[in-house]
Amino acid sequence: MHSALRQEAHEAVDAPATGPVTKETQIIAIYGKGGIGKSFTLANLSYMLAQQGKRVLLIGCDPKSDTTSLLFGGKACPTIIETSSRKKAAGEEVEISDVCFKRDGVFAMELGGPEVGRGCGGRGIIHGFELLEKLGFHEWGFDYVLLDFLGDVVCGGFGLPIARDMCQKVIVVGSNDLQSLYVANNVCSAVEYFRKLGGNVGVAGMVVNKDDGTGEAAAFAKSVGIPILAAIPADEDIRKKSANYQIVGIPGGRWASLFEELAVGLDEAPPLRPTPLDQDGLLALFSSHDTGRDYVLKPASQEDMRGKPVAPKPSLEVVYDNA
Repeated sequence: MHSALRQEAHEAVDAPATGPVTKETQIIAIYGKGGIGKSFTLANLSYMLAQQGKRVLLIGCDPKSDTTSLLFGGKACPTIIETSSRKKAAGEEVEISDVCFKRDGVFAMELGGPEVGRGCGGRGIIHGFELLEKLGFHEWGFDYVLLDFLGDVVCGGFGLPIARDMCQKVIVVGSNDLQSLYVANNVCSAVEYFRKLGGNVGVAGMVVNKDDGTGEAAAFAKSVGIPILAAIPADEDIRKKSANYQIVGIPGGRWASLFEELAVGLDEAPPLRPTPLDQDGLLALFSSHDTGRDYVLKPASQEDMRGKPVAPKPSLEVVYDNA
């Protein structure tokens, strides 16, 4: 075993491919703050794409495993990680029919994650993709593979598509609030970081969800240099239907044009290299009344920390005269 490992370590690494891209599948990672509406956006977008005749695979990569619930009327998919553990304990192999389900032309699955307090969600993502590769991920024939990722890209698992060039481009979902734009800015920072290291992933654009017209998300997109692919309004009809697990991205429906527009952007928008903002630039998108950004930092002293006066201590420093 030791000699075999040594021999493998000395084998030359294949040079990176430099020829034209031949893979027809567009693999697109969608990032955003938890609860911002990634799953809502993706379920409706994937449904619209399927109705347009596209072959679509939607993969939930959030440990909450709720990406596909809207698509399947609230029903939860057995996750890949959970199914794999159960099958392994029974001495059985995982089959694609155990973890992938379909509705009206959309294929969907959930990677899943560890139980609460029992593991790292990002490591679960890595393990989930290893299982997908065993199931033949690279041989599947889809027009689009959409990956729903939590925006916590400081975790290696959630940053996987960007760090390893697993996708061609990224789309961020945000709203007109500071926290969602903070996450979107972190995603742009991750893309820029890995571009400097030779990566190829770019940001195709932004989806503004629950748009109330105040314009902070649009200002953010303009500042970092990415387009707005769609703006989904904060409408009561959308909220109610989403809460009842109803698809609104249906051809001919009231909201069809939003997802038709997004489908075009998904296909045609090029991967761009964003220019992420620093903290002051991000706060500047909002009024100081909303963020408190006019506050001036006041340094603390030893007296503050101890709650009482501090007597100066004799110094051991040697002081020489100017003689």
